[in-house]
Amino acid sequence: MSNEKNIAEQEEVIEEQNAAEVEVEGETVNPDTTTETEEASESGNVAEQRIAELEAKLEEAENKVLRAQADFDNFRRRTRLDQEAAQKYRAQSLVSEIIPALDNFERALQIEADNDQTKSLLQGMNIVYNQLIQALQNEGVEAIKSVGEQFDPHIHQAVMQVEDENFESNTVIEELQKGYKLKDRVIRPAMVKVNQ
Repeated sequence: MSNEKNIAEQEEVIEEQNAAEVEVEGETVNPDTTTETEEASESGNVAEQRIAELEAKLEEAENKVLRAQADFDNFRRRTRLDQEAAQKYRAQSLVSEIIPALDNFERALQIEADNDQTKSLLQGMNIVYNQLIQALQNEGVEAIKSVGEQFDPHIHQAVMQVEDENFESNTVIEELQKGYKLKDRVIRPAMVKVNQ
């Protein structure tokens, strides 16, 4: 009887295995292998999600690097432009301080000489004045032309307006104080009288 019992037990196990098999789309699938497939697809989804996250992080990092590189290029360009401007206008403060001395030289040179001593003093002052003007011109300083020119508010400062039929409208008639430019930058605008 124990043999019969063993055979019956074996038959029950076989029946249970057969009952556990499920038919899916014409294929017989064992439930034990189904869970393995589900686990594999779940791990595939997790891997795909992880790949997508890493790709997003990589793209973000690349964008940060590109932005940092652009910022650095802009910084380098601004620094170069600042250095060029500093080099170009390095004499601006000195020129600003020398211009009033030039004005005084010009006033002194307009004095009428009535004796030889005054004439010789004026000649010496004229030589020094010309040397100052030459040194300033070597640095790029030039006087602003005014009389007979059209009024330009960028380089002229109108302090008076008159009506004169001999001049066109908006023309500079008289220069009351010289103006100076350092290269393309106005150091002091010319004070002028303008025709209406």
